Amino acid sequence: MDHLAAKFRNIPTTCISDAMDGLNNLHPSIKPLKEEYKLVGRAYTVKIPVGDNLAVLKAINEAKQGDVLVIDAKGDQYRAIAGDFVVGMAQTLGISGLVVDGVIRDIVGIKELNFPVFCKGTTVAASGKAGVGEVNVPISCGGTAVLPGDLIVGDADGVVVIPQANEQEVLVKSLEKWRKDQQREEKISGNPEAIRKHLAELLGKVK
Repeated sequence: MDHLAAKFRNIPTTCISDAMDGLNNLHPSIKPLKEEYKLVGRAYTVKIPVGDNLAVLKAINEAKQGDVLVIDAKGDQYRAIAGDFVVGMAQTLGISGLVVDGVIRDIVGIKELNFPVFCKGTTVAASGKAGVGEVNVPISCGGTAVLPGDLIVGDADGVVVIPQANEQEVLVKSLEKWRKDQQREEKISGNPEAIRKHLAELLGKVK
């Protein structure tokens, strides 16, 4: 993982989303298979038609260690883009995780790998391998544009995409939002008087 990407590892996706005004969030149906999964890395993009995963195998072979495979499977929830064997190969070759606008299968086996997979769920049907698809090209995943090399951050709340052109600015804003959230928590939580004052300030701004 590169130096800048590593700085996002501990920042909640909620703070990163707020720093970008919610413009680069993947659809909330794309969730981690385990809540404890945290994902950070550069996008290696995959575009496939419904029901054909050969390009996923190509991406696993070509992606760099630390990359995140971001797969545009057109939101299909009938055919899986991969099972535990394919996901295990990705893990062994050093890929950081998978983000899929679609579904996987062999969910029990994949969870046992303890490898970050974010997707719409699981199915029983496999994909074919006709060979249609593209890798390392601009895609749309979960309703959001993703370019090769964009930073991908995922946690229990979902996945955000940080465009390369803005990543330093987003880092600064995200850290500032996180700092303010922590300060507010320390100052207000568990203190009825402080809560009343905080609510009065917020409600006064609405009027």
